[in-house]
Amino acid sequence: MNFYSIKDKNHKASFTQAMVNGLAPNQALYFPEYIPEFSNDFYENMANMTLPEVAKHVLWPYVEGSFTEAQLEEIVNDVFTFDIPVVKVEEGIYALELFHGPTLAFKDVGARFLAKSMQMLEKSDKIRVLVATSGDTGSAVANGFLGIEGTEVFVLFPKGKVSELQQKQFTTLGQNIKPISIEGTFDDCQRLVKSAFIDETINKDLNLTSANSINVARWIPQSVYYYWAYAQLSKQNKDITVAVPSGNLGNLTSGLLAKKTGLPIKYFIASSNNNRIVPEFLKSGVYTPKPSVSTIANAMDVGDPNNFPRLQEIYGDDYEAIKADISGLSYADEEIREIMRTCYKENKYLLDPHGATGYEASKRCCTKHGDIVVFLETAHPGKFQEEVERTIGEAMVLPERLEAFVKREASFDELSAAYDTFRTYLLEHK
Repeated sequence: MNFYSIKDKNHKASFTQAMVNGLAPNQALYFPEYIPEFSNDFYENMANMTLPEVAKHVLWPYVEGSFTEAQLEEIVNDVFTFDIPVVKVEEGIYALELFHGPTLAFKDVGARFLAKSMQMLEKSDKIRVLVATSGDTGSAVANGFLGIEGTEVFVLFPKGKVSELQQKQFTTLGQNIKPISIEGTFDDCQRLVKSAFIDETINKDLNLTSANSINVARWIPQSVYYYWAYAQLSKQNKDITVAVPSGNLGNLTSGLLAKKTGLPIKYFIASSNNNRIVPEFLKSGVYTPKPSVSTIANAMDVGDPNNFPRLQEIYGDDYEAIKADISGLSYADEEIREIMRTCYKENKYLLDPHGATGYEASKRCCTKHGDIVVFLETAHPGKFQEEVERTIGEAMVLPERLEAFVKREASFDELSAAYDTFRTYLLEHK
């Protein structure tokens, strides 16, 4: 399969070319030239398959022509080594727990797939990976690429706007990981990454690629866990709605991509924090980017979601079709705290701030759009330890993998949000 530029369908690239390029010319996103359709037999038999088997079946059409089946099998067997369980929280509402990977966040799936795919390439020159993070992307990408020969990873994060544990997961690694604290917001970090890609001289000289969800090798593999959720619930023979905490829209659009292949998900809910750009669009049909604001659900602090053009592309920019499949809800910080307190008190289920928005959206919509609502629990609550403990009024026990980072010393560079400064920094690390 080839991938075309959303801004110029005449520009096409293979899966690996699109992966290495990151962005198409003119800051455009890549999109698959067709969306595969899977047979009813596949959906009926998924419950009897392993997660790597499901992943191989789903991803093969996208990578065919770039990887062999044996190579894809090796990648998925290396990536999907941890459980992604569906857990009942209360009657009719389930959590898809995406935090059982190495960095305890959903981005482990896409980041590890990207890193393993890069490893498959024959690299004559060092590849420099740029990634902007508002929290979990940085740790997932950094840990996925850690120690991979021929790669160097620059992680840009907004100063003072990432939780301490999230930050330590990518600022204490060393080796080929270069963390950079940016004086600004996540949107500034994204802008710097995009500016580097359209800077033809530096892009060519440094062999740049992206590890954000703009990269097809990060974005498409995330669709796998929607199939896996369905596989775990399919025997109930009930309609399924999915609530997706939404920031940069990589997670939501990968789920919508899965729906377009025939996956029997009835409806989607995009839940967000005080950055209400997507819920407002879903209500009005007008997309109005805004400067992002800081919240306790920091991974969704995005004012101009990178993947919005993919949402439009999936539906042919048909607002009525989008609205028929998706609705949006948003919650302020105090509402999120109350959701976390209530869920813990009533269900003894501990939410992180992002999953909390999905849980509440599930409660609001479970009687409208299906018999079962699954919300994505995108990160382990321990990654937001101080906020969670303060909210529920109890101490929590951190997983060993997180506890190990607490005592480590962070090391990172600090830069302004000016592109010239960032450009100079990259050239100094050539």
